[in-house]
Amino acid sequence: MNEDCLSAIIWTAIALVLAQTSAATAVSFVADSGSASVFPNHPIRLLVGLPPGGSTDAIARIVASKLGDALGQHVVVDNRTGASGLIASEIAARAPADGHTLLFGASFYSEVYASLERRLPYDPVRDFAPISLVTKVPNVLVVHPALPVRTVADFIAYAKSRPGKLNYASSGNGSSAHLSMELLKKQVGIDVVHVPYKGAPQALVDLLAGEIGVMFGNVPSQIPHLKSGKTRALAVTGAIRNFQLPDVPTMIEAGVPDFEITVWYGVFTPARVPPAILSVLNSALIQSLAAPDVRQRMAVQGAEPTPTTRDEFAAFQKAEVAKWAKVVKDWGTTPK
Repeated sequence: MNEDCLSAIIWTAIALVLAQTSAATAVSFVADSGSASVFPNHPIRLLVGLPPGGSTDAIARIVASKLGDALGQHVVVDNRTGASGLIASEIAARAPADGHTLLFGASFYSEVYASLERRLPYDPVRDFAPISLVTKVPNVLVVHPALPVRTVADFIAYAKSRPGKLNYASSGNGSSAHLSMELLKKQVGIDVVHVPYKGAPQALVDLLAGEIGVMFGNVPSQIPHLKSGKTRALAVTGAIRNFQLPDVPTMIEAGVPDFEITVWYGVFTPARVPPAILSVLNSALIQSLAAPDVRQRMAVQGAEPTPTTRDEFAAFQKAEVAKWAKVVKDWGTTPK
């Protein structure tokens, strides 16, 4: 028997043991808590605030598939698009607190909006119970090949020579693509016009068609078009270069100091879900993110699993709220 075959058999055995352990965990919750019903006792809904086809949806579906295996129930992705994710978040906040409704939360439609909007239909910290962080992904500044720029310095010079005449796309007001460009505008003194879309896929369509010259986008959604030459990468927004774009500099390397933005994804339930159910969900999600096939599929999306305890995720989330409140105040950014 060759080494690859033996490895496959070992991983299959491990997966079966983990699945059996997961099912036992869910049943033991019932015995320990005295609940009248097993959790989960019907399919779980995972709300995603952006449309199918983008990187957010792709990563959510990877998580949903493996989480369903771990819990012994189907996890169904429910795309509730609009208002840069606020609609999905509001639905999740008002859902029954029984653990059967989850939110695939992203930093830029929860924490950032808490700073951009005076009133929200929910509180991003108070109305949700964090389960685990899933991953953190940088953006990449891309342009249509017709735009005569190949570096960030080129782009800045080009934009300065045409104030107010260059449009940039985003996946919506308050999105990471929006704030990334607004912060760049403030930092380097350029005037480019914001054109918000209902999601990244729609924005990308017009970029590929040459209707829009430039945008910030999540690395995963941009990879196919960069490889085909339909778009050109100028820089990534992470602290270090992205493993899928090793030849693309960071914004800091490209001459824009202290410019670091990543989009993080995590799973939440409505607040008031019983602690025992939260523990089951956290264990199942950590188990799911540790699976080798999940790591491989997320790598294709330019992401790496970063599971956490519930307390670690809660502390991270609160720090992000404070961080973006300061950024919005310092830069005077508004969702327009």
